[in-house]
Amino acid sequence: MDIPAREIKISRRSWLLAGLATSLLRALAAETLKVQYDGDNLHVAVPTLHFLTGKPLERLKDGDVVAYVAQIELFNDDRSLVVKQQKGRFVVSWDLWEATYSVTQLGSSPRTAERLSAVAAEEWCLNQMAIPTLNLAPDRFYWLRFNLRTGSPRDFAAEDQPGISFRGLIDALSKKNSPEIHWGPFEARVRLTDMPRMGGRGSRNG
Repeated sequence: MDIPAREIKISRRSWLLAGLATSLLRALAAETLKVQYDGDNLHVAVPTLHFLTGKPLERLKDGDVVAYVAQIELFNDDRSLVVKQQKGRFVVSWDLWEATYSVTQLGSSPRTAERLSAVAAEEWCLNQMAIPTLNLAPDRFYWLRFNLRTGSPRDFAAEDQPGISFRGLIDALSKKNSPEIHWGPFEARVRLTDMPRMGGRGSRNG
């Protein structure tokens, strides 16, 4: 049976609109990732990203801790190869009496920031994430991708560091059995020669 021309036009128009919407969404994601270069590392910021909201905020104000896993990946220009990557794990808690947040970055040398506002806590987490530019070709284009999600017990099961109660953290995460919440990916195309350096700092990479 022949399809009326009007239906064909509508179908084609729908596909065109869908394609445009997808392109716009990708462009928006790329625009929201801001990249800064200090001469040694690429730092990311996402002004539109707020992850101490919604369900995680409810859990924090119920007295729970919330874990987050962040990841930066640097791809070559056609995104066929991961050149460098960094993963960060953060545990956030809420102080009821002071109405402030504490954040601990886990790893071989854990560090903690306390008495932070929500915005300051979010910025602190992102400020710990950076990609070193050593051995990167300054005149080549790369794609920088940033992802963030809430953590789960499997993200901490292999940890064994003195002074940190990972078992308590795993138990707390397991009790809630909350679904993971994802933000991103946020992307930006970068080239070192195009990027002004932060604070007038010179590069130690040559």
